[in-house]
Parts: sequence; C-alpha cells; structure tokens
Amino acid sequence: MAFVVDVPASATLSDYEAVAHLAHHVEELEETARGVRAKLKGRKIWMVNSTAQGGGVAEMLPTMITLLRDLGFPTEWAVIESSEPAFFDLTKQIHNMIHGEGSPELPAGARELFERENASNAAFLTERIKPGDILIVHDPQPSALAGMIREQVDVLALWRCHIGLDLENASTRAAWDFLAPFLDAYEHGVFSTTAYVPEAFTHRASVITPAIDPLGDKNRELHFHKVVGILTNSALVRSPSPLVPPPYDDVVNRLQGDGSFRPANMWDNIGLLSRPIITQVSRWDRLKGWRPLMEAFVELKRRFVNGDDAEQDWAYRRRLDLVRLVLAGPDPESIQDDPEGQEVIEDLHAAYLSLSPEMQDDIAMVTLPMSSRRRNALIVNALQRASTIVVQNSLREGFGLTVTEAMWKRIPILTNSRACGPRHQVRDGVDGCLVSNPEDSGELAAMMSEMLGHHRNRDLWGLSAQRRVHSEYLVFNQVSAWLRLLGRLA
Repeated sequence: MAFVVDVPASATLSDYEAVAHLAHHVEELEETARGVRAKLKGRKIWMVNSTAQGGGVAEMLPTMITLLRDLGFPTEWAVIESSEPAFFDLTKQIHNMIHGEGSPELPAGARELFERENASNAAFLTERIKPGDILIVHDPQPSALAGMIREQVDVLALWRCHIGLDLENASTRAAWDFLAPFLDAYEHGVFSTTAYVPEAFTHRASVITPAIDPLGDKNRELHFHKVVGILTNSALVRSPSPLVPPPYDDVVNRLQGDGSFRPANMWDNIGLLSRPIITQVSRWDRLKGWRPLMEAFVELKRRFVNGDDAEQDWAYRRRLDLVRLVLAGPDPESIQDDPEGQEVIEDLHAAYLSLSPEMQDDIAMVTLPMSSRRRNALIVNALQRASTIVVQNSLREGFGLTVTEAMWKRIPILTNSRACGPRHQVRDGVDGCLVSNPEDSGELAAMMSEMLGHHRNRDLWGLSAQRRVHSEYLVFNQVSAWLRLLGRLA
C-alpha cells in the first residue's frame, strides 16, 4: 500500500535569493507563479512514484515540492509499495525494455500482477485525492494508477516518464504495447526529450528536462575542511587529524580482496585527497556500463605498465601511475524497486576478484549508506569534488543527473554519444568528452588517458560545463516549466 512521504527540509525561495548568482532565477520563477496561481487555486498537486530514496526522481521531488509549496501551490508526495518481489522484477524488466534491452517476452500473468499491485495503491490514494486535484505519476511502475483513480475521483492526470530510447526495436515496442492501455487515462505526458515521446502520446506531450538543486546537499558548495570531514567521517579516507563531528553511524564499505565488504579505509587509503581519481556514481544497473568501465581502467593501467605511453612527459606518467578508479553505488538492499542491483554487484565482484592484487588496489568498488538521505548526498558531493574526472558510462540513460551534478561542480565529464540524456548535456570538447561506444574498453581507456594528460583542457571543460548547467539545468527552470504546463492544462 502506498504512503505519503514526509518531505525533508529543503532550501526556500529566500535562501536561493540570498545567493547573488541565483537571485535572478528566483525573480523569474516568482513571475511565472503569479500568472498561474489563480488558475490552480483550490487544487492540490500529487506527485507519485515508486521509491522515496535512490535514483534521480526521488532526489528531485523534495526540492520541487518545497518550491511549489513556497510559491503557494499545495503539493504532496506519495510512494507506491508492493509486498510481492515479482512486481518490481516485472517493472525492472519493463524499464530495461523501454531502454531497448532484454527479452520482449513478459512473464505469464504480468498484466494481472501489474494491475493488482497498482490497484492496492490506488485505493489508498483515492481516499485522499479530492476532485479537481492534479495527479502527476512518475515512470512505468505506478502508471496504471490514473485510470483506477479517475474511476472514483475527477482529477487532471499527467504522466512523467524519465526514461526512453531514441530508437525502436522489439523490446521497446513490447514495453509500450503493454503500457498503452494504462496511458490512455492521462491527459498529457511529460518527457526529458522529444526523442523519448512514444506514439501513445503523440500530440499530447511536452518536454521538461530534469534539473538539480544548487543548494541541496549533493550540489552545494563545500569548503575544503568540509570535504575532508565528510570523506573522513564516512570512512572514505583515514583521518589526518582529530575532527569536531564524530564518524557516521553507517559508513562507506569497500570490496576487499577476500570478497567481503568492509569500511573503505580499513586497510588501504583510496587516495581521494592526493591521487588523481576517476569516479562513476550510479545505481547498480547493468545499463550503467560498470563492467566495461572497469575493463577500460585495467587496460589504461596496463598500457602504462607495458610502456606504451613512455614517450609522455614525467607528470603524465606519474599521474597515470597514481590514478585510481572509484565505482560507487548505493547499498542495493535499500532500493526496493531495483532487484537487479544485487546481481550487478555480484558480477562486478567476480570481475574484481579475478584481478591481480596490484590492480585491486587501484580500483575501489564502494557501497554508499542510504540510512540518511542527507549524509548520502553529502558523501556523493564530496566524492565528486575529490575526483579528477567523473564518468557516466551508461549504455542507456534517461537523462543522467550524475552528469549534471559533476558539471555543476566544474568536474570534467567523460560519457558517450550512445546515451541520449548525457549527450544532450555534454558537448564534446566543450563541456567534457564523448566516446562513441561505452562498451569499447580500448576507446574508453584512450579517452581517459587523453583527459588525464591535458589538465588545462580539464579546467576549461569544467568551467563551460558549470555555465551550461547554470543556464539550463537548475531546478528553477524545471518548476517554471511545470507551472506553465499546469496553467495551460488547467
């Protein structure tokens, strides 16, 4: 059964207005709200998704809801639940199919299971949603809700899909065919790019790009001492000296050579405060390209060991010798709607344990605690800021907020032109670098080598990336777009 989320505290409009380079964004947002407020008077906005933590949707919603409330628009956030593991196995398969991956054959009884679990959640929401309210359902998992709720309550229903693929195959067609009967109940669909709009939403779709919160714990500025404190208290580095705040109750765990996960700083310091660091932070999803990235890093190090880059200057050779790879994702047991996570971790375990001890030292596979949303966000923030390069090697990616987050922090990005979301953000050679094939370890290794060797370019890419996010991918633009759309539809 669904539950209503107690939305965590977030920055208010006055907090953003106090920041010089954000003040004009607040003025524009308030102007938009003034033109819409009367049209939505008396209506509550309901945001519904499938998880309260983990993933971009759960990260964006608290800030969006806080701003909407601050602007005078009552808004609630509800999360669907299921006691049947098969439900989230099914929705994960649909997720992969929309990305063009996996078998197009769904298991027997899939529709009955999907409808049954959505119906139990719809019953909870129907008791709380009032006639005239606005229902915004996020992604496939709860997509059957609108029709079920509208049988009982007259609401304006919109579907916000954060995933998609800019091509069609048997898997994508099967996914959209499965979802089509449920999507007919929505007046409008919202997508991250026009390439993701399915036939079911032709002539009733809008594009709103995801966005980040510049004052949120994952993206706000952190001075040097704060970065050191977060990395130390989370066990990512060993304490260089006594700290004021105590260590976190739940710390970052690192895969060890014996196959166990232990606190990341227990035996070896990763080197986040001194070494060149290449980092990927994502959910443990096969489509994030974890295995090819690990293989590419191994090839990068072997090229140096074999002397292929001996003609390079001493600084480059030293940088390549010291560079380490950090593969970071959430504790998979904390993400209810992603049963594939444990399988991906086990596959990476096997690949890691097959490496030499020296190579294992240079690769840190870590799991980030999720018991505190705030601490998790701060850990990711500090980890990205301690990185020389941030990678998003996704084979498929709806948008890729981890790309946006690193761009905001002026960290050069390495991603690929195959993933639609990242390539819409990163201009090759301007905001970072793109490879053509995220599964080609040789191409990835060559690009990592090139980026490590050009520190001046890394600075320029980082500056350009931050400017791009400032103008296009901050939460103010996102909320303004939603208000304009709701005002028009209402």
